[in-house]
Amino acid sequence: MPVTTTATPPAAASRSGLAWLTVTELKLFIRERVGPIWGVGFPLLLLIIFGSIHSFREPQKDFGGATTLEIYVPVLIAFSIALLSLSALPMVLAGYREKGILRRLQTTPMGPVRLLTAQLAVNFAVIAVTVIVILVVARVAYGVALPKQLAGFVIAALLTAAALLAVGLFVAATAGSGRAAQAIGTILFFPMMFFAGLWVPIAKMPKLLRYISHGTPLGAAVQALQRATEGHWPHAQQLLVMAAYAVVLGLAAAKLFRWE
Repeated sequence: MPVTTTATPPAAASRSGLAWLTVTELKLFIRERVGPIWGVGFPLLLLIIFGSIHSFREPQKDFGGATTLEIYVPVLIAFSIALLSLSALPMVLAGYREKGILRRLQTTPMGPVRLLTAQLAVNFAVIAVTVIVILVVARVAYGVALPKQLAGFVIAALLTAAALLAVGLFVAATAGSGRAAQAIGTILFFPMMFFAGLWVPIAKMPKLLRYISHGTPLGAAVQALQRATEGHWPHAQQLLVMAAYAVVLGLAAAKLFRWE
């Protein structure tokens, strides 16, 4: 009797391969511990430290009656996304290129494009979990209210992740090695976090610094997240700034990315 076989459709095989690669990259992300410790654990530690300071839980006139802790929760969310996007992602991708992994993948059916997709999927998933954990811990442990404009908060968080991951991809595309990518990401991280209000809240910055903050991805992100937390829809300018970074740097990273 003739034996018939059913071939797996290419689209289904592609989805299966991408799912397997995404799970593998997630396992590697957890095993390396750098991302979970710094991108997830460190912001939570800062939240616990800030929440333990009594003055941070008292309403402040300068913040319209909000507590300092309530102002800092969106900053810590942006801080976490920035750590994952500017440190973990560029270091991993540039390290893959340096070790020849991307070159070898380019000759397989899996392909390096799927690797990038898997990396972005892992980072988006970790970012989503981290944001939820920070919000829940702040609410349960310190009584910080959840975002009152939930839809606006979700959109602002997604655009924050898209903008910063685009910056991270651009760094990975142009850096020659994993160490170089980590160094460039660190150099970008600290001024971005300054304009995001980590050391001095944006509302207390001089006017010139506030204007500069409005044009940075993290400055726009924190202000959009804070407005959504207070119950207002984020300003269109804040969303457009983040979208512009995501599109421009994302396209630049795709154009300049080297597989070898």
